[in-house]
Amino acid sequence: MVRESGSYLAIEIRTSNPLNVEQNSGIADRLFTDDVYRRLGIYAMPTDFRLSVVIPVFNEVNTVVQVIERVRATDLPLEIILVDDGSLDGTRDKLAALPQAEDLKIILHDHNRGKGAALRTGFAHATGTAVVVQDADLEYDPDDFRFLIQPIVENEADVVYGTRYGHHDRQVPPLWHVFINRWITRLTNLRTGLYLSDVETCYKVVKRELIQSLTPTLRENRFGIEIELTIKLAQQRVRFYERPIRYHRRSYHEGKKIGWRDGVRALYCMLRY
Repeated sequence: MVRESGSYLAIEIRTSNPLNVEQNSGIADRLFTDDVYRRLGIYAMPTDFRLSVVIPVFNEVNTVVQVIERVRATDLPLEIILVDDGSLDGTRDKLAALPQAEDLKIILHDHNRGKGAALRTGFAHATGTAVVVQDADLEYDPDDFRFLIQPIVENEADVVYGTRYGHHDRQVPPLWHVFINRWITRLTNLRTGLYLSDVETCYKVVKRELIQSLTPTLRENRFGIEIELTIKLAQQRVRFYERPIRYHRRSYHEGKKIGWRDGVRALYCMLRY
């Protein structure tokens, strides 16, 4: 019997003789090859691995605490670096009320500078093996972290992008959203020589030494950081990987911040960098 849990599958073996351990072991050996384990996201976690989760925050009073809880619920070895980018809606009060913890660093910008600026601050403070970006809303599911870091743990990649369009088990997005995203992604592919399917994805996992070597060169303060970072990573000729992720898109009424001006800025970034 196959059971689904998050991004992974749990396979329960049932036979007519459940107490026959030798028989069940033989079935398991035939079913669970090394390739099957890998495809299910089952692998050994190195004892010295730690994931730095950078969370840029601006006016997310309704979700910021829940996002921290969901990141912690992954049970991965973590450090959470939360950068509040000048919130004015009570987010800072929520953060101030959190108990101090070894796994959480909270950094405050004195005024709103943009997602790119918050990410630069977070990247500079990371100490883990790899770094991933987590938005402070509930659009992305941290349970996907374990699946995303696997190619880095297994030394098959230096950069892993989570793609919202790599599978069909997903919430159906509006056509205009897909069209704009794919248009920007294809232009970025022409610029970089890569064949990505979702350049604007939030979930970008990068080895810490690599991202910190680029951080001093990053210039974009808003969402243009997605294009700038992709181009500069591609220029390093590092190994890219993509894996499917879940995505629950929120509306502008619910607080979504990226807009058409950011799409125009993305085009500018392709020319500038």
